Amino acid sequence: MIASARRAGVVRMLKFACVGCVGVGINTGALYVFSRWLNLPLVAASAVAVELAVISNYFLNALWTFAAGVASFRRFAKFNLASLLGLGLNVMIVWLLTRLGMYFLTANLLGIAAGFASNYTLSSIWVWGQVLCRENSSMPSW
Repeated sequence: MIASARRAGVVRMLKFACVGCVGVGINTGALYVFSRWLNLPLVAASAVAVELAVISNYFLNALWTFAAGVASFRRFAKFNLASLLGLGLNVMIVWLLTRLGMYFLTANLLGIAAGFASNYTLSSIWVWGQVLCRENSSMPSW
């Protein structure tokens, strides 16, 4: 029982990561189109690209990762906020670690990991109301 619950949690986390990879592709493609083809200022192009990736990630996670079936505006707003918090955490970590002398790409990988953990945790618990760990398991309880 515990092993199957743990396995389901790992599968859900891997699905969440796959959806995130799709979002990276959407973000990158949209950023290129908006900044190079449509000549939007880079900051505006980046903001639109990020939001398009968040929208895509929300629907893919709702349909596949968490199998919610029905999308809702309330859940979408929560997901958007969780994504924004993850982005803020990522940027803060990169800024702090580079100020402390860490190579920027190494700092970026640590920022991405922290942002992923934040996004997954908030999405699982707050957005979709999933239990991350069971009380009987040896894993920490959230």
